[in-house]
Amino acid sequence: MDIIFYHPSFDHNEWINALRQALPQARIRVWTAGDNAHADYALVWHPPVEMLAGRKLKGVFALGAGVDSILSQLQAHPHMLPESVPLYRLEDTGMGQQMQEYAVSQVLHWFRRFDDYQALKLQAKWQPLEEYEREDFTIGILGAGVLGGKVAESLLAWGFPLRCWSRSRKNLPGVTSYAGNEELSEFLHGTRVLINLLPYTPQTVGIINIALLSQLADNSYLINLARGVHVVESDLLAALDQGKLKAAMLDVFSQEPLPAQSPLWAHPRVAMTPHMAATTRRSEAVAFIAQALQRLERGEAVSGLVDRTRGY
Repeated sequence: MDIIFYHPSFDHNEWINALRQALPQARIRVWTAGDNAHADYALVWHPPVEMLAGRKLKGVFALGAGVDSILSQLQAHPHMLPESVPLYRLEDTGMGQQMQEYAVSQVLHWFRRFDDYQALKLQAKWQPLEEYEREDFTIGILGAGVLGGKVAESLLAWGFPLRCWSRSRKNLPGVTSYAGNEELSEFLHGTRVLINLLPYTPQTVGIINIALLSQLADNSYLINLARGVHVVESDLLAALDQGKLKAAMLDVFSQEPLPAQSPLWAHPRVAMTPHMAATTRRSEAVAFIAQALQRLERGEAVSGLVDRTRGY
């Protein structure tokens, strides 16, 4: 089995060594420009077109949960990856736990009003505040795939009302499921904390706009853990300034790094992190890839197969 590897920022040596330990029977190499030698599989992130074009591959694995960069390249270069070559993504590999940590910590931060206490601290005010009621703090998760399900699971223990919305109805314990465009408004009505974990597809670009935000409960909150293009940033700022949204926690942005001139930097009720909510953990990813390749070589199905028409 011949495997080529490409990632613009990972430490190649560490990944190659880990992969060789997990797959001692395989020949694994870092792809470099001009390498047209045989390969059975490719492990990639933001791959150059020339890396994949013209190859007779058995499969391609994206080294992350999203495949939007590959699918966008295919629009301009359809020969890069023929439909006959299956594309897989990493559904979890440690990212679920990281998303859980991020979401739970931020929900509790707002629920216990630590943001308000910090604002009072800056004014040198000693002022106990009225507590929020748990039953009034409904959490809605946009996107109920593997990561959305993990986040819902982690929030169950805290007793908040939980709901999710996705393309198709889900069966998550303790979570009210809404599905399809016809149920989106019902999902939004009464939601106090909106957590976005939608996949990036043409249908979800700009979905979090003023029309959507206006349907949330007053003084609501937004956590965006998916993609920056899901949020119309000018509408988000308008909702904050109008008082519909009380605060937003953003990990992803329509342009990254976020430009210095973006008004998001200066807004007092916008908190942010630099696209680090969940990163690919090498040990978990290598274990998943090694098992998946062994199963594929035996002719068995593996999880994470991307439906290109859906975008995930």
